[in-house]
Amino acid sequence: MTATDRDQQPEADRSVDAPLPPSLVLERHDAVAVLRLSRPAKRNALDDATVLGIERFFADPPSWVRSVVLDAEGDHFSAGLDLAELTERDTLEGLDHSMMWHRAFGRLEQGHLPVVAVLRGAVIGGGLELASSAHIRVAEPSAFYALPEGQRGLFVGGGASVRVPRLIGVNRMADMMLTGRVYDAADGQAIGLSHYLVEEGQGLATALELAKKIAANAPITNFAVLQALPRIAESSPSQGFLLEALMAAVAGGSDEAKSRMSAFLEGRATKVTRESDGR
Repeated sequence: MTATDRDQQPEADRSVDAPLPPSLVLERHDAVAVLRLSRPAKRNALDDATVLGIERFFADPPSWVRSVVLDAEGDHFSAGLDLAELTERDTLEGLDHSMMWHRAFGRLEQGHLPVVAVLRGAVIGGGLELASSAHIRVAEPSAFYALPEGQRGLFVGGGASVRVPRLIGVNRMADMMLTGRVYDAADGQAIGLSHYLVEEGQGLATALELAKKIAANAPITNFAVLQALPRIAESSPSQGFLLEALMAAVAGGSDEAKSRMSAFLEGRATKVTRESDGR
């Protein structure tokens, strides 16, 4: 999507003030924040300032934000780690650096704000690690995915070995690292790297549509999906059933849930049909 296309998006407030590095730009679309990587000349490669800026934003987001769209300037989502960051580190320094990325992306994945990522062009290495931290991924046909660390004598360090196998399986990730395999947008969609595959230039519009719908959910429901659901999925069945029952009771007992159920029972809420697609 070009800058002109983004300018045509409705209800954007580009005057939002936030303590972010120059490599990150924040826009407001009602209750949706668009957080945009802004290093197009470097294919939005991730340096430490950008990663720490992402952490700061999700650690203390503006009070008006109910959901986030993670976008990128230019033709690429992110080509991974900025090679200028590949300084010689001893083992302990390397450990600290990797754990800094884990902490920053964990703020995104494990926070209270649902995040929809817009993927186009390169989604490589650290860029895929960032994308896999988002809760929903919308890809355009130009998107392509790779983990080239294995070809460079390295190992992933930003969380890919935990998050990517959950999406595509350990064997597929091993293939990507051992052989340098690159998945295009269609194959990435087929194996689970994206949730939606849309027409070229429609990624941001689709992500905004989804994020606005998510922002309209009851906050307790979004909390349950982000906080309880992953823990239930990783727990034993007996623990999972108990946590599900507790979360269902908490959500169902809220005043907002009771109001929404009354609206449904009285015919004032939209019913699900076969044509419904989440958008």
